[in-house]
Amino acid sequence: MLNYRWNWAPIPNWIIRWDAERGWVANLLLQGLLNTLRLALWGMLLATLFGLVVGLARTARSLLPRLLAGSYVELMRNTPPLVLIFVGYFFVSSQIMPLLGIDAFLASASPGTLAAVSFGFGDPRLLKNFLSALIVLALFEGAYIAEILRAGIQSIPKGQWEAAAALGLTRTQIMRTVILPQALSRMLPPFAGQFISLIKDSSIVSLISVQDLTFMANDIAVSTGRVFETWITASAFYLVLCLGLSLAFRRLERRATG
Repeated sequence: MLNYRWNWAPIPNWIIRWDAERGWVANLLLQGLLNTLRLALWGMLLATLFGLVVGLARTARSLLPRLLAGSYVELMRNTPPLVLIFVGYFFVSSQIMPLLGIDAFLASASPGTLAAVSFGFGDPRLLKNFLSALIVLALFEGAYIAEILRAGIQSIPKGQWEAAAALGLTRTQIMRTVILPQALSRMLPPFAGQFISLIKDSSIVSLISVQDLTFMANDIAVSTGRVFETWITASAFYLVLCLGLSLAFRRLERRATG
């Protein structure tokens, strides 16, 4: 490392490049960053849906939903995400994707549809990889969101439940109008932390050829030999992204509690 010859000159060109027909366009590192953002946003949305269902099941009166939800949470939280990514990828890509008809959809899609797919999910040719990674990542993160939701609901004093029940509200009405609005402000800090954690955890999907920031950085580092410059730049992208989100969530938290 002491004899390493630093050369930062190629870095800007790996972020953005000039195209004679389109002008300035995103190059590999920026494309990877955009794919990481897509994966994080879709993953958090899907994980929140999973977490909401499982979290409510964790607080249900019936034993069966609590057992099923608890089993899911313990399975996800006590299995390494790398193992889940590989198991889930091979299962989802070989069993679920054919049922969804992704290949037939892409083959018959119009140029406008393909452009929309490209904008929302990246390269249409890698849509199956992206969706497989998205589902597995959302299932993994959803277990943590379910626990955040459960803890938030159970942190509300029982007197709130009893007072709402005395007014004649049903359990669903109590949950929707009394408990969840109070719990949301308490859940915001751990929820923000989980979103930032998802962005960092998403780097493991590079192992199944999802072209996120980590995948692109590794591709550049291997092909050019500019290892330290590439990975320092990728780390800076992750740092700016996560730090920016942390500051935004902190401001949102102050507004919610103020």
